Amino acid sequence: MKHYIWAVLWAGVVLVLCGLPSAATDEVPKFPGIDKLVHTGFFFVFTVLLYYGAIRQAATIGPSWRISIRVVIFSCLFALLTEYLQWKVFTYRSAEAWDLFADAVGTGMGVFAYLLLHNVYRAEADLGNVAHTKNESYEV
Repeated sequence: MKHYIWAVLWAGVVLVLCGLPSAATDEVPKFPGIDKLVHTGFFFVFTVLLYYGAIRQAATIGPSWRISIRVVIFSCLFALLTEYLQWKVFTYRSAEAWDLFADAVGTGMGVFAYLLLHNVYRAEADLGNVAHTKNESYEV
């Protein structure tokens, strides 16, 4: 659980912010669609932090389908929880299907970042191994 502390803290921040009355953010400059952009950003960061915790816990170097499936499922469940809370608990807020879609987009962006960064890391590691092997072959 210690590896997931940042994801848990971020989830707490998201829950607090999703539970704020709309009047609490009246002073924040807004434009059409900012709500969806915020949802996307919330879940992008949440997904990345979940991956960070999972990678640290598993001590993995390459991409893992098991980790990805768990992260996506947990992120989607958290998205459903936030919308349910906005529907039933924070009744001054509204639950919307488009918010769930924005949450899914943020999650997808997090998965893409994970796959991209792991492939870059693996490519750099492979290049380092090739360079290291070449240097060793000259030391005869």
